[in-house]
Amino acid sequence: MSHGLYLEGVDFSYDASHILAGIDLSIPAGQFVTLLGASGSGKSTLLRLIAGLQFPQRGRLAWDGKPITGPGLDRGVVFQDYALFPWLSVVDNIAIAIGKARPETRKAERRAEAAEYLKKVGLEAAIGKFPFELSGGMRQRAAIARALALGSPLLLMDEPFGALDPVNRARLQDLVLEIWEAASPRKTIVFVTHDVDEALYLGDRVVILGSTPGRVIADLPVEFPRHRDRRALFNSDAFHELRESIAETLAADTLRQLIAA
Repeated sequence: MSHGLYLEGVDFSYDASHILAGIDLSIPAGQFVTLLGASGSGKSTLLRLIAGLQFPQRGRLAWDGKPITGPGLDRGVVFQDYALFPWLSVVDNIAIAIGKARPETRKAERRAEAAEYLKKVGLEAAIGKFPFELSGGMRQRAAIARALALGSPLLLMDEPFGALDPVNRARLQDLVLEIWEAASPRKTIVFVTHDVDEALYLGDRVVILGSTPGRVIADLPVEFPRHRDRRALFNSDAFHELRESIAETLAADTLRQLIAA
């Protein structure tokens, strides 16, 4: 696959634990894929493999036709814990990312560009503040701004809203969709979650991992039209049917594990 993300026969073990088994996945450029599964199904591990932060024992991974052999600026990552430098102001956290992506950019230009990315995520009033002065939702918006500033065509998001309250979680879901839909070309996004509603609201497609070891047990298109209205979507029969289908798939995998135990 020349344009997009490609995984073939990916196996990963840690110590004596078999975490992922035979993962085959093909994601076209510009697609928003949500990766869903119970705790322990290897979702975060799979994301780290794609990021080049860990390496499989077997199989191959490629992005844009090139093997993934380590971290790269072509793949931006947003973690749940924000990962901002606490000793730097928010604007300088973003400016550092711009400097990594484009070292030739002058310092003043980096800060000006960083300020623009912070405006995109609604943090223009927090430019001079430090991470400890921000709420959890604001810190996560800053982390998203930093990932965008790298200019990476592939964005990997590891349960980025899992620690937030429902209101802030919904706001940031809408923010990510707004930024993704407005971009040309659109970024490819792989978004890890354990929340079925979040997976269906955000994704073009839901890939479900079963556990022990993690493997793809379902790969479902999400054909609800864009731009999505949260209330109308969550009240629709089609949404509830797909949600129920996913719940049944996860329940069947849990039953399989119990029988095998």
